Amino acid sequence: MKNYRLARHQQSGFTLVEIAIVLVIIGLLLGGVLKGQELINSAKSKAVISDFRNTATMIAAYQDRFRALPGDDANAAKHLSGAVNATGTPGDGLIGGVWNSSTATDESVLLWQHLRLAGLAAGDTTDPASAASLTDWLPRNTEGGRIGVQSTVPVAGWPGRLFVCQSNISGRIAQQVDTTMDDGSSDKGSVRFGISNSDGTITPVASSSAPAESTLYTICASF
Repeated sequence: MKNYRLARHQQSGFTLVEIAIVLVIIGLLLGGVLKGQELINSAKSKAVISDFRNTATMIAAYQDRFRALPGDDANAAKHLSGAVNATGTPGDGLIGGVWNSSTATDESVLLWQHLRLAGLAAGDTTDPASAASLTDWLPRNTEGGRIGVQSTVPVAGWPGRLFVCQSNISGRIAQQVDTTMDDGSSDKGSVRFGISNSDGTITPVASSSAPAESTLYTICASF
């Protein structure tokens, strides 16, 4: 009889108090993980927003100083040592080429050399055509995506003359940036995001559809 009672005692499970304590600990751990992820996402969205605003500010500062847009400046080589003048139609008040151009002589690429030579942006100031890798020469955002500028309208019917775009942005971050800077609608307003095309346009996510969290989008803002 004594051995039987001992066996029953050894086979007893967790008490309700012990289970409650374990559940509380699990809840605290999950809460900490979720809060940490929320802070990370917030930091990333702020960095993307900062890149948008800094780019627009740098362009405005260049225009104020030289009375021309960087990249489109027909006299860049005269007042910036080592600057390359764009081919095509410099001085027309538009950024030629597309934001994701891989052509070193496009205004949208030379824009970055002009900004750097003017001391407004950090980075390699050499002629992009002589860069060992144009991909490495071009600026990147916090997510490793490209930052670019163009005057070509990314979405048909979107008014504006200057658009700043950033690639490699996850759906959650893109939505958060749009909500903070604009109206939260991916296909309306001054900030829009969607799938990038090689011609500088984007196919925006319909505002009636939630962006896929695992998909990487391009987000553009008009200034």
